[in-house]
Amino acid sequence: MDSVRTCIGCRSRASRSSLLRIVARESEIVVDETATLPGRGAWLHPTASCFTDAQRRRAFGRALRVTSQLDARQLENRLTWLMDN
Repeated sequence: MDSVRTCIGCRSRASRSSLLRIVARESEIVVDETATLPGRGAWLHPTASCFTDAQRRRAFGRALRVTSQLDARQLENRLTWLMDN
């Protein structure tokens, strides 16, 4: 059975398989493809609206417990690529 996680963008609960796990590496947000990277992770629907909501609510830093500014460009590029393909 697939475990349930909460999207930090829309705050709705969804199965782990339908969400992307993200982690903070140095000052950058990276997608954890295999959900095995060490450290605190957060979950996000792979949609532009959830990404935008998470940014607007400043949810990335809070969810990942990082106080410094996080660079979300890699994540944003990944989501753009996913929507185009």
